[in-house]
Amino acid sequence: MHRHSIEKWQQDHDFVITNKQGETRTRYVLLLTTVTMIAELIAGTVFGSMALLADGWHMATHVAAFLITLYAYQYANKHANNPAFAFGTGKVSVLGGFTSAIALGVVALMMALESVERLFSPQPIQFNAAIAVAILGLTVNLVSALLLKDHHHHSHDPQQHHQDHNLKAAYLHVLADALTSILAIAALVAAKYAGLLWLDPVMGIVGAVIISVWAISLIKETSPVLLDGSIDKAYLKAIQDRIEQDADNRIADLHIWHISAHHYAAVITIISDMPKPTAYYKNLLADFDRLSHLTIEVHRCQDKDCLHS
Repeated sequence: MHRHSIEKWQQDHDFVITNKQGETRTRYVLLLTTVTMIAELIAGTVFGSMALLADGWHMATHVAAFLITLYAYQYANKHANNPAFAFGTGKVSVLGGFTSAIALGVVALMMALESVERLFSPQPIQFNAAIAVAILGLTVNLVSALLLKDHHHHSHDPQQHHQDHNLKAAYLHVLADALTSILAIAALVAAKYAGLLWLDPVMGIVGAVIISVWAISLIKETSPVLLDGSIDKAYLKAIQDRIEQDADNRIADLHIWHISAHHYAAVITIISDMPKPTAYYKNLLADFDRLSHLTIEVHRCQDKDCLHS
């Protein structure tokens, strides 16, 4: 039985993005959003403002989104070394971002449907109270955005300066709330002083369209990671050229795919007349630092045209 150490041949499988400060600040935002959500839903119902109700329901779904964000962080860290996950839990934060993007799209759809209904069936609005609550909501949204702004771009692990899709989704939810608050205030002021009552539901529709664009953008960003999307073609070709321009090597099979938002795994099958140890080929690719997990298979060419030495 082989009793020697195999550690030098083992590769890392922990690709979790750690963002403790972002996680903590998400908790603060969750508390602020929950309090404001309750206030706006009550005020929107009492004062009859679609803009306030839209903002309140936005916040209700955002509360759920923030809970998803926090759960994703906790789950990914808890199971980072769980052997049940072949390449670790690096995709959990991406899944959290994708789920939140879907929730954001649902919010936009709800806003649009309710706004269209209010456009054809206007409701009386108590402007002063509604404007005051909308300003309160905007203030909370701006504070929340400031809390999250500097932390959704990258992790605070010095080895992983990458975008955190999970926290980016939370940040987009906050921006969506801020947008609907601004539109609500504009609509209410215009309705009060210019009699433009139709502007309230129209602003709801405008907000729904903009938020839909944000949601689609985040879905497009996270989907390739979850579906094992490959690396860009230029990087792929550079790897192929590096291998095949060395001696008589030919690549028979090459697969590169996401194992987290910013880490890739690669499996490469090389055919050569004069094959070398796999360590030699790994050294050839040493400067391709986007490859976090590399498996190389080498075969000696058995074709009659091969010139065996």
